Amino acid sequence: MAQALLQISLHAREQVAGGRVPTQVLLDLEGTDDPPHGEQEGSAYHGYYRQHLYHPLLIFAGDSNQLLTAVLRQGTVHASHGGVAVLTRVVAALRARWPGVALAIRADSGFAVPALYAYCEREGIAYTLGLPPNPRLRTLAAALVAEAAAAHAASGEKVRLAGEAAYAADSWLHPRRVVFKAEELAKGSNLRFVVTSRTDLDPLALYNCYVRRGEPEQWIQDFKDACYADRLSCHRFWANQFRLLLHAAAYWLLDPLRRILVAAGTPRLQLDTLRLRLLKIGGWVRARLETRGTWSTPVLHLHLASSHPGEPLWHLLAARFKPRE
Repeated sequence: MAQALLQISLHAREQVAGGRVPTQVLLDLEGTDDPPHGEQEGSAYHGYYRQHLYHPLLIFAGDSNQLLTAVLRQGTVHASHGGVAVLTRVVAALRARWPGVALAIRADSGFAVPALYAYCEREGIAYTLGLPPNPRLRTLAAALVAEAAAAHAASGEKVRLAGEAAYAADSWLHPRRVVFKAEELAKGSNLRFVVTSRTDLDPLALYNCYVRRGEPEQWIQDFKDACYADRLSCHRFWANQFRLLLHAAAYWLLDPLRRILVAAGTPRLQLDTLRLRLLKIGGWVRARLETRGTWSTPVLHLHLASSHPGEPLWHLLAARFKPRE
């Protein structure tokens, strides 16, 4: 079912793009908290979230906000758990459908593990991952931090600088490019690190690209609020994995409609708002057969109140999905 839904998502991307095949795809890896509704099998206390939960792994296409897959995990697992295995399946599907597509991944520091670096380097996938700070990294960035502090003291304004260095942790087989951002604000310093295989961007541009990974938080909110992905209330673990895929299917049905409407000029709506305006309304569906030559074609007519505020959205969608001649 996960494989089938992934293929549907890729097909939907082509349809919304007018049949054009993408030349590059950015994958955002996200772990999220999914609190249980009782004593569900596999749920457990997670120290970071400070609650009992499931810990699903979600992969979005960062350049189109599509949900590509949703994998349920037990509550105590590390953020990177299963990341390479799930990526292997997703990457194989992407390359089978779009040979030659350039792939990149982006994720927070929970995914910064040697196994993921090695997989990406072996498969030719660019990566940009958050990196937890440590004394060695802080030493590398000390001069930049001092420069930012001096500039802030002189101007009183926020100062944001970026630099880079070659760095190798003890568990790494070779050095990698590490970019660091030193930001000085009225409330204090803000130092962040990312490790990357990309060489096409300068340090500040690369860091700015990395921080846009905050957008998937909005997509996860859509997944939970509009598609009820946090209602995993079955007792058995695998039953809840199946439910998670059903919620993902609901997201896959709603998200292409939103992108079609955005392409038609409407403001981008949250999926729960879209659901209320398009689906959760009273109407009357009439089916009849229309004869065209020697063929009879079933035709559906949807009757809605003319004063309904979602009527313009229905007209836009009807114009997009014209009947075949």
